[in-house]
Amino acid sequence: MIKNTFILFQEKKEESRGSVEFQVFSFTNKIRRLTSHLELHRKDYLSQRGLRKILGKRQRLLAYLSKKNRVRYKDLINQLNIRELKTR
Repeated sequence: MIKNTFILFQEKKEESRGSVEFQVFSFTNKIRRLTSHLELHRKDYLSQRGLRKILGKRQRLLAYLSKKNRVRYKDLINQLNIRELKTR
């Protein structure tokens, strides 16, 4: 599924690499890679720090996107499976 979303982002023009969606997508890939690395190397504190920094950057970008365009935010969250959806 991750590869499919990457292909969807690659199909867009080169100009879209600065978009919030592409940045969140690349941060999500880095987070998943670092998480799998830290499962093996629990005491790698520099990687833990890098992971926390990337999580903060992604969180700020998602907060910005949710303020500016709620529809794009929800589409991105659903596409990347980042957050659990609340069912009422």
